[in-house]
Amino acid sequence: MTQPATPHILVVEDDREISALVARYLRANACRVTVAGDGVAMEQALREARVDLVVLDLMLPGEDGLSLCRRLRTTSTVPVLMLTAKAEEIDRIVGLEIGADDYLGKPFNPRELLARIRAILRRGSGAEDETGVRRLHFLDWTLDVSLRQLVSPEGARIAVTGAEFDLLHALCLRPGRVLSRDQLLDLTQGRAAGPFERSIDVLISRIRQKIERDPRSPEIIRTIRSGGYLFTPEVTRA
Repeated sequence: MTQPATPHILVVEDDREISALVARYLRANACRVTVAGDGVAMEQALREARVDLVVLDLMLPGEDGLSLCRRLRTTSTVPVLMLTAKAEEIDRIVGLEIGADDYLGKPFNPRELLARIRAILRRGSGAEDETGVRRLHFLDWTLDVSLRQLVSPEGARIAVTGAEFDLLHALCLRPGRVLSRDQLLDLTQGRAAGPFERSIDVLISRIRQKIERDPRSPEIIRTIRSGGYLFTPEVTRA
């Protein structure tokens, strides 16, 4: 999958002044933009056209952004960048837990929003990693870098978000090494999301739910006290 030359961005924001500003700025920077004011309009837009990324406001009339993101994740892996006027860390954590790929607090600079969007799309565009590897195998699991898919030992495709895939990919490339949260942030996001270390913990927890036999007693991704995380299996490359 390659990054689209003109990415289609769906902006879900009920404040017309903000949505107009965002749409104008993104269109001036080679993006196609659709604006929706609530969840109903968002779902209609998703049915009518392919969308490359959703910018989703947390506070919306009717169904809020968290609920919409949670429901969207049951049917789609389209990247989601959450906008929130709330500064509390818990709101960011909840957004990441339910499947958002990134978050940005209000008020924000449109240039930063564009940078976040480009970073998310760029992370999802590679057909292979920096070593030329297209598939990584561990414990009969397969991480298909070219298709950005996780395949179980039974051959089933396991739904993962872009952020989950990027983190698992970074771990698979460095088995047997203790990686700090700072290192993992740099490897997966290039600090695009800022120094929010807790986001790594949230993503690790979500990945464990999908690949560990017992997520409460993880064996594949171990927590190293005062160190970070260790990916324990042997990894083969193809």
